[in-house]
Formats: sequence, C-alpha cells, structure tokens
Amino acid sequence: MGKNSRLAAFGLAAMLAACSAAPDISPRPAPRPAPAAPDLAPPPAPSPESEALTAYYAQIQADLLSQGLLRTDGGGADTPFTDTMLTENFIRVALFDEYTRSPAGLVAHETQSRLRRWMVPVRVDVTFGPSVPPEKQATDRARIRSYLARLAALTGHPISMVESGGNFHVQVVNEDERRALGPLIARTLPDLSPSEIGGLTNLPRSTYCIVYALSQGSASSYSAAFAVIRAEHPDLLRLSCIHEEIAQGLGLANDSPLARPSIFNDDEEFALLTRQDELMLRILYNPRLRPGMTAIEARPIVREIAAGLMGGGPS
Repeated sequence: MGKNSRLAAFGLAAMLAACSAAPDISPRPAPRPAPAAPDLAPPPAPSPESEALTAYYAQIQADLLSQGLLRTDGGGADTPFTDTMLTENFIRVALFDEYTRSPAGLVAHETQSRLRRWMVPVRVDVTFGPSVPPEKQATDRARIRSYLARLAALTGHPISMVESGGNFHVQVVNEDERRALGPLIARTLPDLSPSEIGGLTNLPRSTYCIVYALSQGSASSYSAAFAVIRAEHPDLLRLSCIHEEIAQGLGLANDSPLARPSIFNDDEEFALLTRQDELMLRILYNPRLRPGMTAIEARPIVREIAAGLMGGGPS
C-alpha cells in the first residue's frame, strides 16, 4: 500500500470521529485493557561472515549498475534476435546441462541432455530464515507470487505459490542459516548424495544463488526442485536470483554466452526475465515437444515454433 493510501485511511478515520453522535452518558462497564502485543523476538545477529557478504554484494550490485548491467527492460532495439537465433539459443539453454553429477558432487561441465520440464503442477513454497525481516519477507512473497502468475500465463502450465507441501522449495537464507539446511535438504530431496547437499550448503561467494531440479529415476519430467537465494543480496540482485532460479528450475537449465537478451547468460547484462526468455519458456512448454526429446529430435519442431512466435509461420 502506497503512502497516499495510508494518508487517505487516516483522514477517513478522523472524519468519522468528528461526525460521531452525541456522547452516551449512561453507565458502562470499565473497559478491559487491550491485550499486550506479543513480543517479537529480534532476528539473531548475523555472523561477521554474513555481514561481510552483505557489504560485498551491495558493492557488486553497485558496480554492475555503474556499468549499465542488471538491465530490467527485457531487451530492446539494441538487442535484436531472429527466429534462427531463438531456435539455437533454446537448444543450447534447454537441451544442454550446465553441471554434471559426479561422486564428488556437481561439476561444472556442459553436456548434452534431453528436454526436461514439469508435467505435474508446480507448487512453490517459500521459506525465510529468521534473519529476513518481516517487511522483506512480505515484499519477496508478493514478487514471487506475481512472477509465478506470469510464468503460468507464459507456459500454460499450472504454477502457483502454496503455504506448505510444495514440490518446488525456495529458501531465502543468510550464510549462517544456509549452512544449517543439510538435514532439511536430505529429507526433502532424499536422492541427493552428501556431496550434492554440500553443494547447496557450502556455496562460494561467486555463486549468487542456486537451484536443483530433480526427476525420479530415468524420467525426463521434474518432480521436485530446491532453490537457495542469499538473504544478504540487495534488492535487485535478490529479485534477479528469484527470476533466474525459478525459470531454470522449470527446465531452462543451462547458460549460453550467445543468448541475448537473456538472463541465461553469465554476463549479468539483464537482471530480469527478458522477451527472448519468455519465448523460450513458451517453446519449452509447447505440447508439440515432449520430455525426453534429444536436440536432434527437437530442433525441427523448435524451429517451426520459433518461426511462428516471431511472426514467420505457425507456432
């Protein structure tokens, strides 16, 4: 609610008080004292490491903005792309993996994959560490709920926020809280190895946020996802992480230096989902594509869909 709305509500309350009826002088029982508001425990003091990360990411955001990065315009005349570019970017982002599993955990190594997406409704639950103030929690929840509605409209797939019992878990936690997530992650994603759980709990500061999306057995449809977003991030970096990790958890798993305009590009030019990213999500959830398709199988269909989306033919 904006400042003007608060002032209007206050003005209305004052007007009603001024126009109230003559006072009733009949005896009345003494008013009961109002119950005391419950004391809210202050959030625990962050560790020196968490405080240092807060300063570090604030400086990172300031530096990126000073370079004209972290754009929020979704792309424009300076970032044109064709249906051919859209096709190739989709193939690279949706049909290659950025990481591969190993006995030592996830290893950064791009490999060919198969098309993966959700076939069941995506139910997102969001949990905040005690370090996140209530006002920031409310802001984040509103932004995530709005973003999920946008993603549902783009994909035609049911995607929504739930209070609990979700299958896509988002944790907004600081450094200290994230390191304690191991038991929760093990319960939520029992197929993860201890080293893979460590990949979520022991993030280097160069990793701003992360998501794991998992299938059951050899299936190519996702059944669970777990995202971690650093509570130390300033506002725009935090929102950028929300956009990228949830979209990646829907099936756009890779990054490509050629994808522009896109958040699936490690150059940090764009902070928020772009026009091309929206089209890639529409392609990913087009019923003509099926989970499990290889790049060779998907490419001719993707090319036709992309041409239709760009105005060159049926989609």
